[in-house]
Amino acid sequence: MKPTLDSRQLHAFAALARRGSFTLAAKDLFLTQSAVSHAIKALEDDLGTRLLDRVGRRVLLTQAGEQFLRHTEKILREMEVARAGLDTLTKWGHGRLRVGASTTACQHILPTVLREFRQSYPKCVIRIEPGDHGHQLELLRGGHIDLAIVLEPPAPTVSELVFVPLFQDELRFLVAPLHPWAKLGRAPREAIESETLVLYNKSSHTFRLVSEYFREEKISLTNFIELGSMEAIKELVKIGMGAGVFAPWIARAELESGSLVSLPLGVRKLRRRWGVAHLKGRRLALAEETFVGLCESATEALGLSVPRAVA
Repeated sequence: MKPTLDSRQLHAFAALARRGSFTLAAKDLFLTQSAVSHAIKALEDDLGTRLLDRVGRRVLLTQAGEQFLRHTEKILREMEVARAGLDTLTKWGHGRLRVGASTTACQHILPTVLREFRQSYPKCVIRIEPGDHGHQLELLRGGHIDLAIVLEPPAPTVSELVFVPLFQDELRFLVAPLHPWAKLGRAPREAIESETLVLYNKSSHTFRLVSEYFREEKISLTNFIELGSMEAIKELVKIGMGAGVFAPWIARAELESGSLVSLPLGVRKLRRRWGVAHLKGRRLALAEETFVGLCESATEALGLSVPRAVA
């Protein structure tokens, strides 16, 4: 395998071809004439051909030199473009950010975060990939996104990720104020199986958590409606179509207005941890670190606590 061409030799050759003089080329490159001469000799040895002819004090390109000059100029231009691109990335406010998030996070967390982020990085290209938990983890593994706002993955998956906790929430029943459970102030255990539960997407991580919870409580989960939108779930629950199971922070406005009532699932609480995940071993860029910090600030402003441990 032939050695890779040395960029310093290419610069020396281009300068010599442009100036036609070792003395002038050396002056342009801030090198000694001897250094330029050695660079050209090494380049010709690498290529196995003569690139230059000396005619008196002048230097003329051979036919091979003329052909190689075209390639050299192209290579040097590409190197300048590459350097300029990297310089742009290191400037404050430039670069790109690819974030994955659930529709819930997109609606309740991202607007505040992105508004603050844009002020610090006005020229950063931002791409948001909405999708559920499993889809976000696939995008992370495939290198299609840099960060994902997700629920804490199970142990086998989290080993390949870094998970930065943001907050902990609790899944509860939410019902209309005229629902019988609202009047009781609780959900009677014996009535849960016969009640229509309005749940989030059957393929979601949240649905699996809810299913496992009721299975452990020896309550059959057979009478339910599944929807892919928390907003649609809230609307069905408000008109009395059943009892929703989701986190109260998602329905803060409805709870404050009294159009929904929050009740515990049972004696045992069902808690989740949210956070920002990225691939383990990947060093975050400054913009990405800033985004994570803004997520922490935004969730604190929403009154959501940073979890230390799941009880």
